Amino acid sequence: MDVLDEPAVQQKLHYQDLIPVIAQALAALSSGKVVQPVRSVLPVALHRGFFAVMPAYADGEGGALGAKLVTFYPQNVGLHTHHALIVMFKAETGEPLAVMDGRLITEMRTAAASAVATERLARQDASVLGILGSGVQAKSHLAALRQVRSFKEVRVWSPRNAAAFAQRHGVTAAATAADAVRDADVVVVAASATTPILQGRWLSPGTHVNAIGATRPEWRELDDDLVTTARIFVDSREAALRESGDVIASRRGSEVTEIGAVVSGADPGRRTPSEITLFKSVGVAVEDVAAAALVLRA
Repeated sequence: MDVLDEPAVQQKLHYQDLIPVIAQALAALSSGKVVQPVRSVLPVALHRGFFAVMPAYADGEGGALGAKLVTFYPQNVGLHTHHALIVMFKAETGEPLAVMDGRLITEMRTAAASAVATERLARQDASVLGILGSGVQAKSHLAALRQVRSFKEVRVWSPRNAAAFAQRHGVTAAATAADAVRDADVVVVAASATTPILQGRWLSPGTHVNAIGATRPEWRELDDDLVTTARIFVDSREAALRESGDVIASRRGSEVTEIGAVVSGADPGRRTPSEITLFKSVGVAVEDVAAAALVLRA
């Protein structure tokens, strides 16, 4: 059985390979070819953290079987907020194949899923990217989305570190969240918010939004204006309706579309150049298992 630490995973995982693998995994999920319960979350109340278990089995020839054990400690300072291990098994016999670090996989597969959505939902001429947040996911989304669109301008806002992020990545720091997203073609919300930080009235017609946080039913990162007017896409309808405060608040569960249906061609995706599209991601186990299987193949 292989044991891979984060540097070993990093050596084998690249966005140009990961993005199409995540697209295939999400299409398989929406086509009923994945067995995946909604994650089980255990609050670690004394330390204000969460521990989650996320198993998945992707059916078919070469099917991947595994589970992620992940912690989320949003109050961490000087440490990553997410830590994880992924355990992979041989689907045919149940034999353990590998244990690998899952922190980087969590980081990269989240951004890769947003890239899948952006590739299919953002306008082809999208050239301005606005990012709310300056942490790990802001960095990973900047790298992943550049694989699917050519941005002439990138703006970033965060409560504390926008200037440092902008200097490090050669982008522009915005003074306010509204300034970062005004007239942007694509927006990323990656700021660990539990109350809304993005308002629909700031967005121009035709904007595509990737929102990846607020993955508890009582948390929000988007205001009512946005979630009640945008066309909503998710990674998993079942998970989003249980875990995403923003999707729950929209009261539009029957209208929510899985992005895997767009990948497979079952749904057309963007219908008009002017509609606002929203990809609300909660992160699902099949993404982790597919990414880990890619690492093993590499």
